[in-house]
Amino acid sequence: MQPAALPFHPDPKTPDIVLPAGACDAHCHVFGPAARFPFAESRTYTPVDAPKETLFALHGKLGIDRSVLVQASCHGTDNSAMLDMIAAGEGRYRGIAMVKAEVTPEELQALHAGGVRGVRFNFVAHLGEDADIDAVRMIVEKIAPLGWHAVVHFDAVKLETLAPVLKEIPLTMVIDHMGRVDASRGLGQPAFAMLCDLMEDERFWVKVCGAERISRAGPPFHDAVPFARRLVERYPDRVLWGTDWPHPNIRRNMPDDGALVDLLALIAPDETHRRKLLVDNPTRLYWPETIA
Repeated sequence: MQPAALPFHPDPKTPDIVLPAGACDAHCHVFGPAARFPFAESRTYTPVDAPKETLFALHGKLGIDRSVLVQASCHGTDNSAMLDMIAAGEGRYRGIAMVKAEVTPEELQALHAGGVRGVRFNFVAHLGEDADIDAVRMIVEKIAPLGWHAVVHFDAVKLETLAPVLKEIPLTMVIDHMGRVDASRGLGQPAFAMLCDLMEDERFWVKVCGAERISRAGPPFHDAVPFARRLVERYPDRVLWGTDWPHPNIRRNMPDDGALVDLLALIAPDETHRRKLLVDNPTRLYWPETIA
């Protein structure tokens, strides 16, 4: 039996910091409502409904103007809920889809027209079987002509065997949640060194979100900050940030999204770095047509 999902924070604080105009939440999800957008039968967890109206309101409270929705495994390859929110966002939202290896060019074109700009591959134990590498290669070949990128979500313990495979993929790749390293093991841990080694290749980007996932100390998740700050300082032009709302598979210490925004004062204290993280970098990756 699946454990009951925790509800997201009912009343996040208004952040103490003010985000720059055009700030982007580059990693969040929309779930259901299940009565309209059913969850996949093959899912390994059942989240609480997290509809577009709630996410729109949250972004308004946090001072976030744009967003990238990431398809989560609970909806499988049915991207309908995500596409519905992108359409309602009137150009302010983009999407990362999940697709099958046999996806057709016509289906990909329809996703592109709907605001999708990449696909996600999971290598995380609690989400079921790892993505099939042969299928990954097939999908990459199909999406390359669209100028899309791949988002890769993996357990840190898998990076040693996964890194050589990722290096062979001829595509821009975005790594989720700082590679899900264990913050208690410090900056010198092998997994973080391997993550930084990948980042030396300019095809790789990384999201400095998921502080609540890599933290072992709990709220306010300050033990995750050194990892995020190191990545921002070393790779300022290839970092993204997101809330990860509504925080699927969090079993305790459900974060307050306003407090997660306030962590940006520690993650990117330099205003130039913060603007790149929240505005310039997501614009280059997801809204390049708006760049003069």
